Amino acid sequence: MANPIWIMTSAFDQLSLDQTVEKAIEIGVQGLDLCVFRKDGTRDDFVATHLDYENFGSEEAKKLIAQFNDAQLRLSIGAFENLIGGDPVHRIKNQNHLLRLIRIAYLLGGDENDVKVGTFVGYKHELGNQEGGFEKNLLEYQKVFVPIIRYANSLGVTVLYENCPMEGWRSSGHFGTFNNLTGVLAARKLMYELVPEKNHGEIYDPSHDVWQHTDPVEVIRNTDMSRLKRIHVKSTRNNPDPFWGNMYPMQEIRPEWAEKVGIPSSKNPWDRHHYEATLPGFGLGDSMDWRAFVNVLKEKGFSGPFEIENEAVLSKQTGKLGAIVQGCKAAVQNLAPLLYELGEDGWQYPASAYQPLKELNRQDIPLVTMDSIT
Repeated sequence: MANPIWIMTSAFDQLSLDQTVEKAIEIGVQGLDLCVFRKDGTRDDFVATHLDYENFGSEEAKKLIAQFNDAQLRLSIGAFENLIGGDPVHRIKNQNHLLRLIRIAYLLGGDENDVKVGTFVGYKHELGNQEGGFEKNLLEYQKVFVPIIRYANSLGVTVLYENCPMEGWRSSGHFGTFNNLTGVLAARKLMYELVPEKNHGEIYDPSHDVWQHTDPVEVIRNTDMSRLKRIHVKSTRNNPDPFWGNMYPMQEIRPEWAEKVGIPSSKNPWDRHHYEATLPGFGLGDSMDWRAFVNVLKEKGFSGPFEIENEAVLSKQTGKLGAIVQGCKAAVQNLAPLLYELGEDGWQYPASAYQPLKELNRQDIPLVTMDSIT
């Protein structure tokens, strides 16, 4: 069975939804994971807002399904923020925004159309700095997400967590860089024990484990495959550091100290670990074996989409649309022999595998907020 290739739309933050759909067709992918970040959010990195979430109802859902069926594309939605920590005002806004996205997913068909909602969990450092802080964050996650997951379950919607540790979410004056609870497999397994409903799972990005010197193949071998719904396609090139090592993050120190002894130091919160974001098959080398990774996923029966999350230094980070599209095309061509079927025209996704989104014509439902479901 051929796995589809999708694009996460954060790379096309400068384009409208219609323009992004056109680029998806040009690149030759089978779906889009639409980023729907808060317009008043605090993130300033790889974010986009490709739906008018403030004015989205049943009519907008019908139009969106028709648009994607015309383009022969599938879809999901997501926004990735700190939901259990950070500024208390934004924390509640992020939680309520996730509830808004769950409602939108329901209107789009939810699990019946494989429309999932992607998110982070985040981390509460006031608890994390205490002894037993990791366990306390797990319990905070349980308190916040039990009502969220049960609400989503009532609507037939699945919530998916991505595993980025979000190493730049605190200043480089802090020693640690673990800022998102789902950044290690152990946490994700414990989360499913604490919130046992079946309608939450994972978007797994192997690049985050590569720079943590963890083998993604072994992670998949130990993953509950019933929870794994999406794979992010993003690579990492690890760079050795003889000064700080490759286990701990680089620290912020006085510039004159660094200059005097000739060592690097952190210049910004994201300048902590020694790696470059890449895309498979595009320019830079890669510190992971994509063939081995895909093979273990196929052995374990994974049939979901591989989503290109383009943050590559030579593609998205150039700021040039041409390079962004070029990087996505290269990733598709690199993965095609691993995921698609061989035919007369080479490795192609089989047209017979495409299934249009169901036009369920769901009636609108009111918005809910955290204070109304807890």
